[in-house]
Amino acid sequence: MSEHPNVQRIRDAYEAFGKGDLAAVPRYWADDIRWHSPGRNALTGTYRGADEVLGLFGRLVELTGGTLRVEPQAVFADDTHAVALVHTTGHRDGRSLDALDAHVMRVADGLVTEFWSAPTDPVATDEFWA
Repeated sequence: MSEHPNVQRIRDAYEAFGKGDLAAVPRYWADDIRWHSPGRNALTGTYRGADEVLGLFGRLVELTGGTLRVEPQAVFADDTHAVALVHTTGHRDGRSLDALDAHVMRVADGLVTEFWSAPTDPVATDEFWA
C-alpha cells in the first residue's frame, strides 16, 4: 500500500521549519489556518491566519535562541486528518524541554486548516514556556 500524499506534505512542512525556512512553511497551510496552542503559559491561545501563526513561530525561535527542534518520529494522514508524533527539544533561560508530543491536524485539499498540539507532559511544557 502506498503512502498517502498528505504524509509527505506534512513531513515537508516539518523539514522547512527545522531548516528555519519560516517563509516556506505557510505553503502547507490554508490561508485561514487556526492554530491551537494549549496550556497555561504565555503562548497559550488560538492563532488565526498565517501572520499570527508565523508570529508565534517567531516568538518560539526568539524565546529559545533558535534551539527549538521539532522532529517528526511518525506521520499518519488521510484526506481529512493528519497526526504527527514529534520529539520536541529546546533550551531557554536555563531550562530544557525534551518531550514527545502529538500534533493533530485537520486537512483540506492537501493544506492544514487546523492544528492542535497535545504535549505528553503538559506541566513540563507549561513550565518551559512560562
